Amino acid sequence: MLIRWLARQPHPGRAALMALFAGAGHFAAALFWIVEPFLVDAPRDGWMAPFALILISFGLALFWAGAAALAAWLGRSPARRALALAVALAGADALRSYALTGFPWALLGHVWIGTPVAQAAALTGPLGLSLLTTGAAAIAATAPRRGSALAAALLAAVWAAGGWRLAQPGPQPATLARIRLVQPNAAQHLKWLPGMQQMFLERMLAQTAAPPAPGAAAPDLIIWPETSVPWLLNDPGPVLRMISDAAGGRPVALGIQRSEGMRYYNSLAVIGPGGAVGDIYDKHHLVPFGEYVPAGDLLARAGITAFAARAGNGYSAGPGPALLDLGPLGQALPLICYEAVFPQDIAGAPGRADWIVQVTNDAWFGALSGPYQHLAQARLRAIEQGLPLVRAANTGVSAVIDARGRVLASLPLNAEGFLDAPLPAAWPPTPYARSGDRPVLALLSLLVLGLAAIRRR
Repeated sequence: MLIRWLARQPHPGRAALMALFAGAGHFAAALFWIVEPFLVDAPRDGWMAPFALILISFGLALFWAGAAALAAWLGRSPARRALALAVALAGADALRSYALTGFPWALLGHVWIGTPVAQAAALTGPLGLSLLTTGAAAIAATAPRRGSALAAALLAAVWAAGGWRLAQPGPQPATLARIRLVQPNAAQHLKWLPGMQQMFLERMLAQTAAPPAPGAAAPDLIIWPETSVPWLLNDPGPVLRMISDAAGGRPVALGIQRSEGMRYYNSLAVIGPGGAVGDIYDKHHLVPFGEYVPAGDLLARAGITAFAARAGNGYSAGPGPALLDLGPLGQALPLICYEAVFPQDIAGAPGRADWIVQVTNDAWFGALSGPYQHLAQARLRAIEQGLPLVRAANTGVSAVIDARGRVLASLPLNAEGFLDAPLPAAWPPTPYARSGDRPVLALLSLLVLGLAAIRRR
C-alpha cells in the first residue's frame, strides 16, 4: 500500500514527507523497546525515554524519506516510481546498515525470519531479503491483479526453494561436543546492586556445577552471559578459581569486564583449570550512547555517560573480530550482544569459524519484543554463514541454533536455569559467506544508475 501511494506522488518533497511519517510509524512500532534502558533507573533517566523513541523513529525514517524523494525524481510514471521505490527502499536498508557505525535493526527483509523464505539469506544476505520484499510489493502495486499474482508466485517460489533446503540432510558433527548455557535471569535494575551480585554469582555457580541429566554426558564447555561476573578480570580475587571448581576443571567462556590503564573493555574470556585465563576477546562494535558516548570525555563533565558501562565513562573498542581456539570444540567466532546484528562484522573475521558463540544481556531490551527480535537476527546470522550459533543470554532467550537458523533448544525469557545440548554441525560456506553484501550492493547501484539513465533519455 505504501509503495502504491508513493508511486502516485510525482513531487519529491511531498513523497519524502509521506515516507517520513510512514517510516516513523514503522520504526516506532518495531523499536518501542528502546525506552527500556531509560526505565532501569526511571527517577534519573525516565524523562529521556519518549525523546529517545521519537528521535530514533524519525531519525531512521529519514532514510525512507530520502528513498521516496529519489524514487519520485527517478520515475516519470507511477510504474517507474514503484520500481524505483523498490530499489531505493532496499538501498535505504543498505545505507543504514553501514552509515554512522550502522544500525541494521528492523530491516524490511527481517519479516521473513522464521519462514522458509529466510533461507535465501544464504545466497543474498539480509539486504537481498529486503530487495525481494520491496520488489514483490512494487510488482503488486503496479498492477493490482496480475501484479499481485506475479508477486505471490515469486514469493511462493522462494518459499518452496527454502523449504527444499530445510528438508536436505545436513552434515554430521565432527565431534560429539556438548555445551551448557547458563541463564541466571538477573534483572537489570538488580544486577549490579551489592547485595544481589553475590546471589546471582552463587546462582550461576550452582547452575555450572549441576550434574547433567541421567544418561547424558557432562558438558565440554560452559558459557556464561555478557558481563555476568561483577569483578574486573584484572582483579577477580578468588572468583575465577571458584568458577573453575564449579565446572570441574572444564573450560568456561564468560562475559566479564577488564581494564588496561584507564581503558575498560566489555570482554569474553575463556577460563581453564584452576581459574587460568585463556583466550580473551574484546567487543569491538560498541553501542553508541549505550556503551560509549561520542566525545565522551567532554560530555561526562555534564553528567552524560554510557548506560551499560560500569567503569569509566564508557567502554573502549577492541581491535576487531577474532577467533577463539577451543581445542576439541574447534574455532569459535565470539559475538557480544549487539555485534550479532552486523553480518559484515562476521565477514571480517580472520578465518572461517566452526561455530558462533554469542553472549548477551538482553535485560536491557525489556520483556516484550526486543529480546525476540535480537534472537531472530541471531538466527539469520546462522543461515547467512552456514554455521551453528549458540547464545547465552542473561535473562533469555538462551538458545542453540543450527546452521539453517532453526532453534533446536532454548530457555524461555525471564527464567533462570541451564541448558545442555550437543553442538550442531557446520555446513559448507554459503555464497553469502564468501561474498558478503557486495553482489547486492552492486546490483542496487546498477539499478539506480539504470533508472537514472532511463530518466535522462
